[in-house]
Amino acid sequence: MTAAEFVVVANRLPVDRVITPDGEEQWRTSPGGLVAALEPMMHTVNGAWVGWPGQADLELAPFEANGIRLIPITLSEDEVAEYYEGFSNDTIWPLYHDVIAPPQYHREWWEAYMAVNRRFAEAAASAVVDGGTVWVHDYQLQLVPEMLRALRPDITIGYFHHIPFPAHGLYSQLPWRDQVLRGLLGADVIGFQRGQDAQSFLAAVRRRLRYEVKGAAVTLPDGRLPLVKAFPISIDTTPYRELSQRPDIQARAAEIRESLGNPRKILLGVDRLDYTKGIRHRIKAFGELLDQGRISVEDVTLVQVASPSRERVDAYVHLRDEIELAVGRINGDHDTMGHTAIRYLHQGFPREEMVALYLAADVMLVTALRDGMNLVAKEYVATRADNRGVLVLSEFTGAADELRQAVRVNPHDIDGVKDAILTAIEMPPAEQGRRMRALRKRVLEHDVAAWSSSFLAELESARRAH
Repeated sequence: MTAAEFVVVANRLPVDRVITPDGEEQWRTSPGGLVAALEPMMHTVNGAWVGWPGQADLELAPFEANGIRLIPITLSEDEVAEYYEGFSNDTIWPLYHDVIAPPQYHREWWEAYMAVNRRFAEAAASAVVDGGTVWVHDYQLQLVPEMLRALRPDITIGYFHHIPFPAHGLYSQLPWRDQVLRGLLGADVIGFQRGQDAQSFLAAVRRRLRYEVKGAAVTLPDGRLPLVKAFPISIDTTPYRELSQRPDIQARAAEIRESLGNPRKILLGVDRLDYTKGIRHRIKAFGELLDQGRISVEDVTLVQVASPSRERVDAYVHLRDEIELAVGRINGDHDTMGHTAIRYLHQGFPREEMVALYLAADVMLVTALRDGMNLVAKEYVATRADNRGVLVLSEFTGAADELRQAVRVNPHDIDGVKDAILTAIEMPPAEQGRRMRALRKRVLEHDVAAWSSSFLAELESARRAH
């Protein structure tokens, strides 16, 4: 496969492998924000995408799917366990999400992380033309920028961090803290979701590596000046707006309300089943409102979609058990023959069904304990062309920096969550409309195209400065 001018490096390829009933192999576009963000751009450049196909021990030659050249990285069963489930998701993920769950530090996981990052870096180095550009994504690949620069000093390197970056007091727990900082500083442009994440990273660079930091630039010993700043990610609003206008989707939304017994208000939570998302706190608050008689099961229903996630990691197994026990207890106490307190759905849904749920919901509950951005909040807003509906939003999400007309909440404060739910339920239509119009203006103007173009503009400036 010929070298590409622009190479994306991410943990996963933008397609999922599907075997049809007659044994035929097919590749389908993956769900998720990164693919939606980058796929349109990849069609306009001479680009390639380096990533893992999502299955252990699957060896594939480079191929093309959906008009994008793909370069698969093979991971063994042990590497999936140690690099991905281990270091990425049981060390970095909890540490970077404010130690909501205790991180695990294992040297063999770190060794696997280094080895796999090197394999990604080597694949990218082989894939890019002289003087080309590589954009590396997310916490699974924090060492790739430095490794790639050592292999290809002629290229321009960007890195975008999709999750939070922790305050120094937490970050300094990591036994390999300096190596990770140096890994990231291999990039010319280092992007974060929030200004505070960029500042946390710069503080760690100052305190750990003693490099000079001026504004958003770090001065490195070799004279390079990596740029560190926030580029808040967004969504492709077009499919959400279009689907929300379709009569069949609107009819499905009405059908969902009917199936729930036509309560006065429907509350909706949509999350991966993850301890960072605040699902337990949300359910506890809702259950207490019912127990106290401040809402009734005939009037208000909570629909909680919790899509499966990392089901081989112990913390996630325990979380699912806790949530399902709490839901069962609340429903047992409050359900009637015609009304369910909480409709809990441990499954993923296609986008069409999600838009119908967004349209059916009077209140969207986004109460994450810590979240890099939270694109669900933006998806809900994008569908609300009627300017109705209320967004309840955790102040610990990246989206809270932008979506200031949401009802803001501290998800750790159960009484505060209860008050926010009641505020949202009782909000007059005129107030809903005022808030939602402002929210929609922000989301529609700052979409995923604006996000990628702002980052790429900084990368192009860095390339010209080479």
